[in-house]
Amino acid sequence: MTDIAERSVPKVQFTDAEAGAKEFPDSTARSYNYFKPAKRKQTHYEDVTVEVQPDPRHYLSQGWIYGFADGQRGYPLTWTKLKAWGQDEPEPERGPGSGGLPKNFSWPAHGWHEFRDPNEEWEMTFYRYGANVERQINANIDVAREADAFAQWNPNWVTFVERHLGAWMHIEHILGLYVFSHANRSGPTNMHNTAMVVNGMHKLRFAQDLALYNLTLSEEIETFDGSAHIETWDSDPVWKSARGLVEALTAIEDDWGESIFATNVVFEPLVGELFRSNLVQQAAAGNGDFVTPTVVGCGEYDYGRRDLRMTVAMFEPRANDKEFAAHNQEIMQGWLSKWVPLALEAARGLQPLWSEPDFKPPRFEDGLDRAKSRFSGIVSELGLQIPKELAQ
Repeated sequence: MTDIAERSVPKVQFTDAEAGAKEFPDSTARSYNYFKPAKRKQTHYEDVTVEVQPDPRHYLSQGWIYGFADGQRGYPLTWTKLKAWGQDEPEPERGPGSGGLPKNFSWPAHGWHEFRDPNEEWEMTFYRYGANVERQINANIDVAREADAFAQWNPNWVTFVERHLGAWMHIEHILGLYVFSHANRSGPTNMHNTAMVVNGMHKLRFAQDLALYNLTLSEEIETFDGSAHIETWDSDPVWKSARGLVEALTAIEDDWGESIFATNVVFEPLVGELFRSNLVQQAAAGNGDFVTPTVVGCGEYDYGRRDLRMTVAMFEPRANDKEFAAHNQEIMQGWLSKWVPLALEAARGLQPLWSEPDFKPPRFEDGLDRAKSRFSGIVSELGLQIPKELAQ
């Protein structure tokens, strides 16, 4: 057997200088530690959401590595009139090579980074929640089919649902797509943007639920006109003011803060909950309908238990900001003065709907009083003053 000569090649020498060789106190850690968690221990939500986007004021000390065509860089903090502590400090100056100059990088971040979504929403939790909602709705509709429950509806209620609940589908779709989803890249941190896009997807899922429900009713009720909502939304005078308000909300282009605030703090309690909870939910059972409240109730839960909670967590710290509290309170009080009269006009425009079902819900004025009380509680929780315009 012929011996094979060993080739002379350099041998790998390990010196403990290679990447990963040195052991640190957290070398075996399974979670991140570059941010301060909201509680004692960071959550999975924080690991996948907090500061996913870079920020030269925090740890991207070499400066922004991308920007927009008009010269703005990164996540501009000027895309809302609200301010958070520290944001007026200059960005760290870029030094030789790729590092920032330490003398200009002595402070960690700005107050926007304090925000955490109390719902801890991210991709996985969003899909789980949505799947549970759809299972609940589908189960109730299947039970109603088997029991032939739709045949028990009062004729006037059939007309009400095909026209006016169908019209509300347009509002959910418009707000989801052109307010929340539109604003989801405008926020100053990834935590804000994730929360806003989840809010938008709640709206779009609810709009889809209403659309699918419309198709189901078209199959189950012979007299149900599945296209009546189009004319109602376009030309029914009852919806004129509400339609104008929704269009105005979509026209806020230069301030993501005003868009979210005006929609979730003003429109939803004064118009959204007024229609969903104080009209549809109250009138359905008396008109032979136990299915519609389960569909509408899921959308109501989206706002009342999730989206509103996120909104308060987003804006309350700014109303009590350690540097810009007075400035932010003035801005938000101005938003209240601007949008409350429009919301009340839209709410009163819907008043004739309370007379359409055979079985009447509680009086419109009682429902509006409850909506005003709900709105006042939200404003107080934010640390703001009840606007005088609410008395209109």
